[in-house]
Amino acid sequence: MDNDLAAELARLSSPLPWKPDILDPSDEKDVGTIRSLLADGVRFVRDDFEEQLREHYAFLNPTRVFSPDFGDGFRAHKTALEAQAPLWRHGRWIHYPWRGTLVHVLEEKAFRQVRTSRNRNLITEEEQRRFADAVVGIAGLSVGNSIALAIVLQGGANRIRLADFDLLSLSNINRVRASVADLGANKAEMTARQIFEIDPYAQVDIVAEGLTQETIGRFFDGPPKIDIVIDEIDNLAVKCLIREHAKRLRLPVVMAADNGDNGVVDIERYDLDQEIPYFHGRMGPVTYEKLKNLDKMSIGRLITKHVGPETVTPKMRASLLEIGKTIVSWPQLGGAALLNGSAVAYCVRSIVCGHPLEQDRALIDLDEKLVPGHDSAEMKEKRKQEAAEFARVFGI
Repeated sequence: MDNDLAAELARLSSPLPWKPDILDPSDEKDVGTIRSLLADGVRFVRDDFEEQLREHYAFLNPTRVFSPDFGDGFRAHKTALEAQAPLWRHGRWIHYPWRGTLVHVLEEKAFRQVRTSRNRNLITEEEQRRFADAVVGIAGLSVGNSIALAIVLQGGANRIRLADFDLLSLSNINRVRASVADLGANKAEMTARQIFEIDPYAQVDIVAEGLTQETIGRFFDGPPKIDIVIDEIDNLAVKCLIREHAKRLRLPVVMAADNGDNGVVDIERYDLDQEIPYFHGRMGPVTYEKLKNLDKMSIGRLITKHVGPETVTPKMRASLLEIGKTIVSWPQLGGAALLNGSAVAYCVRSIVCGHPLEQDRALIDLDEKLVPGHDSAEMKEKRKQEAAEFARVFGI
């Protein structure tokens, strides 16, 4: 009996799909699929289509929203649609197989108009178009998960490519927006599911093997070719490969690193200047061959050198000295991942919209803004001395 139960649990633990099915209720073949799903496979149905129609009507008629006749106008609009076909026959039905759920939504254009309507005019119509049309590649889906979701939430990158070989582990979900139901899932597939639950019309490609010398060409070239690359992987050698390709293809690279509660954002505009040294020279001259055999501590030292010991927060410095003694790896916080997600999404939108943007490094420092006395002469001198001692002890 126990063996039978174990076998059944193993069978039901098979990998989940990561793409939804988009069904057109005006197409009889798709209606047949909907009937089959309702008979066997769907556990839940979500249908607030009438409210979506109301929001779309408001979007198209903003001057009537606060008028007494808005309700009458909408009811007339709805009646006209129902004269053509019942409401369930309008829009699209989205089947999310990993949720066992059917969701009724507007057609693509109307869906996106409503979903981004509250962006206006913080993001202008032209900026929204350019942001949506960008093809964004994200390598590394820990901090990259927050970045992907921040971009998609704002209506950016209708076409997005995700690369990560790693599986979600329990220690990841202090900083990755996921649940225990996702444990063991490939991070790229998990992030794709999250994107599709925000925008079922998104076009998402994944490189579930992660980036290697064999897969990196596919990551960059697609089709379609990416317009901007977000680098959030841990492997320094592959980071060099990313920059080799970005330099050759004249693509911008944006990278964010956690720093305690804070973030460090690096921007390399190879689209503007192909002579920029990798990592702005902070690691010195580096190549794929030099970096590919480094151990974890050597990687940590080089990353710390890149971030700068003077930039690393005191608690982070103390933690780095405890790796392999009292902790197993460098610490990271969920708040910092979300902060970096917002910062990188801002950079992507600024780049694709042609807005002015820092071309080297930006420190997103909550301590500076929120800790009393942080920038006093005394505290600055204290941090300077501590950084120098840390650099000596850590060997950088």
